[in-house]
Amino acid sequence: MSSFDEMDAFEGASLSQRAMARFSQSEGLYLEDLNQSQREAAEQVEGPLLILAGAGTGKTKTLMARVAHLVQKHGVKSREILAVTFTNKAAKEMRDRLEVTPYEIKEPLKWMGTFHSISAKLLRRHAELVDLNSNFTILDADDQLRLLKQLLKVNNVDEKRWPPRLLASIIDDWKNRALTPDKVPAADAGAYNNKGIELYAQYQTRLRELNAVDFGDLLLHMVTIFQTHQDVLEQYQRWFRYILVDEYQDTNVAQYLWLRLLAGAHKNICCVGDDDQSIYGWRGAEVGNILRFEKDFPGAYVVRLEQNYRSTPHILAAASNVIRGNESRLGKELWTDAEEGEKVRLIGHWDGEEEARWIGEEIDAMQGGTRGVRPIGLDEIAILVRASHQMRAFEDRFLTIGLPYKVIGGPRFYERMEIRDAMAYFRLVVSPGDDLAFERIVNTPKRGLGDKAQQTIQMTARENGVSLIDGARIAVDNGLIKGKGGKALRELIDGLARWNAMTRGPRIEVEDDTVIDDGAPMRFGEPEVSHIELAQIILDESGYTAHWQNEKTPEAPGRLENLKELVNQLDNFENLQGFLEHVSLVMDNEQEGDGAKVSIMTLHAAKGLEFPSVFLPGWEDGLFPSQRSMDESGLKGLEEERRLAYVGITRAEEVCTISFAANRRVFGQWQNAMPSRFIDELPEDHVEVLTPPGLYGGGQPTAGIETRAAEANVYNSPGWKRLQARQGQYGTSQPRESRNTVIDATALASFTLGERVFHQKFGYGAVIGIEGDKVEVDFDKAGTKKVVSRFLSAKDDVPF
Repeated sequence: MSSFDEMDAFEGASLSQRAMARFSQSEGLYLEDLNQSQREAAEQVEGPLLILAGAGTGKTKTLMARVAHLVQKHGVKSREILAVTFTNKAAKEMRDRLEVTPYEIKEPLKWMGTFHSISAKLLRRHAELVDLNSNFTILDADDQLRLLKQLLKVNNVDEKRWPPRLLASIIDDWKNRALTPDKVPAADAGAYNNKGIELYAQYQTRLRELNAVDFGDLLLHMVTIFQTHQDVLEQYQRWFRYILVDEYQDTNVAQYLWLRLLAGAHKNICCVGDDDQSIYGWRGAEVGNILRFEKDFPGAYVVRLEQNYRSTPHILAAASNVIRGNESRLGKELWTDAEEGEKVRLIGHWDGEEEARWIGEEIDAMQGGTRGVRPIGLDEIAILVRASHQMRAFEDRFLTIGLPYKVIGGPRFYERMEIRDAMAYFRLVVSPGDDLAFERIVNTPKRGLGDKAQQTIQMTARENGVSLIDGARIAVDNGLIKGKGGKALRELIDGLARWNAMTRGPRIEVEDDTVIDDGAPMRFGEPEVSHIELAQIILDESGYTAHWQNEKTPEAPGRLENLKELVNQLDNFENLQGFLEHVSLVMDNEQEGDGAKVSIMTLHAAKGLEFPSVFLPGWEDGLFPSQRSMDESGLKGLEEERRLAYVGITRAEEVCTISFAANRRVFGQWQNAMPSRFIDELPEDHVEVLTPPGLYGGGQPTAGIETRAAEANVYNSPGWKRLQARQGQYGTSQPRESRNTVIDATALASFTLGERVFHQKFGYGAVIGIEGDKVEVDFDKAGTKKVVSRFLSAKDDVPF
């Protein structure tokens, strides 16, 4: 066992006389700039303290003032303070603040860092207590996956049916819950085809043999040591007299136990957090940790920081009213002394593309100050989306109009791995000689083609002077690649030929004396399937869609949504070739540069950030709140989605714009989208509705928030009701949960040739062609368009 030499452990921790003199000169300065609640929290020294810090209420300043107060006023040595954050960036920010006036903590906190970094430091001292050496290796995600694959092979587990990433996710969840293999509950026995617990035990054994740990082990091992070695725990309880924790609402079970054990003796634990900003339940965070703080630490002192220094009163009122819908919260009310500012703006659009166009125009107007407010620069503007696939419409629009942007927390849409893979398939179908595309997809998804097989394809292509796809065909025909890999390669080659043929229709026979003006060697009719259908066929028949469906990782659903969005985008082009050219051109025209750019990110990535102007698009039920989140977690999931809405609104300092679309494309079909239930919860007095008149079939402008007032409901206009009743989709009394309606592409149009019709977007026109549910209309002002019949009204039914 490691010896406990406090002088060795905290070498050089004593303060110099010069530093003490500096402290005495600055004593009390750290309290001067605090409001009453912040000062109350900073001066509360002994016993458990919970600081409920709302968004933008100065929690970091308060936390640092408390550290300074402990050191300067109460003589606490910096080595006796344990400060835990979630990110290295947050730890650095705190450390930097403590080195300047008014705090003047010239001796840095030795024990300030993330849960994992501090746990790694502690585990190095006591590694032998969990059968490790102090020089253990910390595996990254790739190393962990490689080790799990080895275990699956030894246990004859089919990786295709039971992906190693799924096992890694299950094990990580158990470690977040502080469960060693022998403590995994019986309820989890069926995990990973009833082999999860056994494989977990083997994995831990193998890690010890390798003298290695993964990130989850850093906390799990220390919790185990604290629980089984009382002398070790008591020593650290004496060392760490004061514990400070930032973002306490994001702690998981293992972190919670780690903290409770260390604070168990003196109870001097100060937790700073906001239950209304707990948005990481999907990665193990337990909002219940902060909700039951007073129960876990009887006699706890609770201070609420409610004065906001970031946003306007209108923005705060909107956020507060939305979050009030959650039952599982401790409660607080944000307020500010700031000027009233603009109301939160709410606007509905006909579809997602129009939403992107409008936001682009609005950003241009903001830059020039033409909206009646001060000019707002590009770097002061953010677009916060619920799901990454929403970014595509904005990226595409911004690239087209040359509006600089950057994606925070992830790659741009067309740079994402799954999109590049899909585009490579499309490129190869259109241009079979595209060797770069072939190299990318030949073994994606896995087809059992190792390096040797791929080298054989390359060599055969060079020897015969042909493309890689033709080289692969020759290699298979001549038996150079056999077995499972050879069979899979043959299926890919045949599939590519079949898909290429589907880009053309049947060959048109011509008489020998027919003159072909354009010099084409042959003519083809219309393709039997649309390029949109073909794209989906390619992804499905190649096995690429199934690859991500079987990949049971947290990222997989998002990748599938991105692929759906990619297919939806094809509707704006005549064929695959045109789409591929468009992507190549807009990406080539993009200028990286170092100038100001609009920020695009997910709501999760935006936590902790702030911008003068924030756009919150896609507020529609099913998209936000996420249907998947509600299906998987019920009320708990809905409440986390509502907290996400609260986080989004409170990122805005001056202007907050919420938008939704009446229609979204899903699986290539138009789907009626209903406004998010969170829009119902916005306070009317603090919201300005910008939705244009007649968008949903009504001729009168909307004047309020969705269903909060019947006369103000943008989906309750007389024209909208009549349109829905005529088409038999749903009545106004139908509950929200069942209001989504997918258009049936096999339905028959109810119009006749020559009939006058009206379209909300294109105006009046006459029917000149009918094909199933698609109607070709010669519009008076918009020209000839093909539209789905459900979006048309007979002239006599138009409610104007």
